[in-house]
Amino acid sequence: MIITFCRTMEADASVTDDQFAAAHAAGATTLEIAACSDDLAARVLASGLLAVGGRIDDAVVGWVVDPADAIRLHERGIAGDRITVRHAGPFREVIDAVVRAYATWLRVDIDAIATAVEIAQMPAVDVDVSVVVADVTEAIAAVSAGASDLVVPVAWGDGQIAELRDGLGDYLLIERTALPLFADIDTQRATLSATQFRTWSHQTDGSGAARPRYVWAPGRDMAAPVPPERFSAEWPDVAWNMRTAPAVRQQIRPEIAGILERSLADQPPTRDEIEVLFGGRGNEVDAISLVADELRVRRCGDEVSFVINRNINYTNQCYFKCGFCGFSRGPKSLEFRDDPYLLSIQTIVERSQEAWDRNATEVCLVGGIHPTFDGNFYVDIVKAIKAELPDMHIHAFTPLEIWQGAATLDISVRELLVRLQDAGLGTLPGTAAEILDDGVREFLCPDKLRTPEWAHVMIEAHNLGLRATSTIMHGHIDHPRALANHYEVLRQIQRRTGGFTEFVPLPFVHMGAPMYLQGKSRPGPTWDEVVLIHAVARIAFDGLIPNIQASWVKLGLDAGARLLGAGCNDIGGTLMNESISRASGAAHGQLATPDELKEAIVSMGRTPYQRTTLYERVDPAPVVTSA
Repeated sequence: MIITFCRTMEADASVTDDQFAAAHAAGATTLEIAACSDDLAARVLASGLLAVGGRIDDAVVGWVVDPADAIRLHERGIAGDRITVRHAGPFREVIDAVVRAYATWLRVDIDAIATAVEIAQMPAVDVDVSVVVADVTEAIAAVSAGASDLVVPVAWGDGQIAELRDGLGDYLLIERTALPLFADIDTQRATLSATQFRTWSHQTDGSGAARPRYVWAPGRDMAAPVPPERFSAEWPDVAWNMRTAPAVRQQIRPEIAGILERSLADQPPTRDEIEVLFGGRGNEVDAISLVADELRVRRCGDEVSFVINRNINYTNQCYFKCGFCGFSRGPKSLEFRDDPYLLSIQTIVERSQEAWDRNATEVCLVGGIHPTFDGNFYVDIVKAIKAELPDMHIHAFTPLEIWQGAATLDISVRELLVRLQDAGLGTLPGTAAEILDDGVREFLCPDKLRTPEWAHVMIEAHNLGLRATSTIMHGHIDHPRALANHYEVLRQIQRRTGGFTEFVPLPFVHMGAPMYLQGKSRPGPTWDEVVLIHAVARIAFDGLIPNIQASWVKLGLDAGARLLGAGCNDIGGTLMNESISRASGAAHGQLATPDELKEAIVSMGRTPYQRTTLYERVDPAPVVTSA
C-alpha cells in the first residue's frame, strides 16, 4: 500500500516573501492558507510553492473545503484531483460531497479517523483519508488507523522523513505535491494557469510525485546523486544511501515483485506491466535494476562494448518547432548557442577523413531539416564520403530526414532508402523518435512526423536490410503510460523485422530547451527515472533487442558507467564534436577517448571491447588488465 505525504507550510495573510523562501529552501512544496488573494497567490508561486486555499473563489491550485463548497467546486468544472473535502457535518453530507466532487482526499482530525476510513472503504468510493500530523509518532499512528495521506510540517527534516519511512514497515512512502500522484499532465496543462503549471512541473517527476531536492540534472557538470551501493536516490538521508541493493526487501509492491519474478522466468512483461514498472519507487528501483542486471549477464555476460565514431551535425537550421530542441531554436543568450550554420559536403567529407585518421569506424550524420534540403542532398553526402572513404560505415539520417527527403522528391520512403543504400548508407539512427506516443508528441514536437510514420520508415529500412538503432528521449512531459507505449511500439517493430541493433535512452537536457524556459516542461528526469529507463528496457526488450546503451553524452562517463550495473552492456562512442546535446545545455558530449571509455568500463569490473556499428568485434579487441 502507498502512503503519500506533503510537506506543507501553514500560514495566514501576514506571511512574508522571506518566509516563503525559507519554506521552499527547507523542502516545502505547498502552502495551506484559509484566504488567498490574487496578489498572495502570485507571491506564493513566485517562491516555488503551490497554494491550497479554503475559499472557493480564490485563484489557488487546490482547495480544502467543507462538503457543500466541494460540490460547488465540482459544479464549476474543478477536477477532483484539486479538491480535499473537510470531514465536517453529518456523515451523509460528507460522503455525498466526496462522491459528487470526485474528491481525491478526505481531510480529518486524527481523533476522527475511524469515520473517515469507513467512508473511504465504502463500495465505489475512491478517496484517500488525509490527516495533518505533528510528529512521526502521530503519523505512524494515523497510518495504523487507516490514513493513507499525511500533511507534515515543513519543519520536518530528512531525519524525520527517514524515521517515518522506516517506521512504516512494508508501506511504500511517496512524497506528493499539492496535486496527487499520477495527476494527468494534459488536464493540468488545460486547467492550471501558465504560472501554476510551471511551478507544478518544476516540482514533480513523470509520476507526479515530488522530485528529490538535489540540483543534479542530465547535462550538468556534476556527479550524479547515485548512492555508493545501490541505485535509488529517492531519499537523501545516510541510512538510505548506505544500504546495499541486495539487502532491499521491504516496500516493494506485490505487483512489481510478480512482474520481476516472471521476467526472470523468461516471461516478458506486457505493455501494462511495463507501465507499472515505470512507476517503481525507492527500493523498487533497486529491485528492478537487480533483475535487469541478471538478464544482462544471461544475454551479454560481463563484456561491455564501445565504438570509435564521430558525430557530424551538418546544420543547426531547421524549420520544425520541437519544444525540446536547443540546437536550432534555443535562446541566443546561452553562451554555447551557435550561429546558424550549414556545412558544405566537402567539409563533411573532410571531417569524416579526420575521424578515419583517428581510427573511427563510423560517422554518424544528423542535422536539422534545412529549408533548402531535398532527398538528393542526403544521397550526395553518402556518395561523397564513400568516394573518399569506401570502408567507413555511414550511420545517418533519422526517420524524420528520410520522411522529409522522400516528400521533397515526391517519391516513396522505400525508393529514397534504396537510393541511399545503393550510395553506401550503412544504418539509420533511431532518433527523431523522442516519445512514440502521439498524445505527448502533440505538445513536444507538434509538426514532426507521428508514431506510425516513424515506424513506417524503420520497417521499410529493415525490410531492405538496413539495420537501425532505437532511442527514447525522456524527462520532459512524458509519463509512465507514454513510456510504456513507446516500448511497445519498438517491440512490435522488432518482432516483425528484427532490425534494431540497440536501444539508447536519451535523458532530456533542459537548460537550453525552449519548452523548459517557457515553463512548459519538467527540468529533466530524476536519477531514479534515468535508472528505470535503462533497467526496464533490459527487461522489456529481453530476447528482442540485445544491446542497451548508457549514453555518457547526457550523463557523463561516471554516471554512464554506473548504469552498466542496471542492465546496460554498451557505453556508446567517442563522438568527436557532437553538438546537439551541447546546444541544449549539456556540459558533456564533445569527446571521449577510447582509453577513457575503457577506463570507465573497467572501473565497474567489466571487460571492454571495441565494436563496429553492427556490433561486430574490431580485431584485435583491446585488452585492459587493470583500472
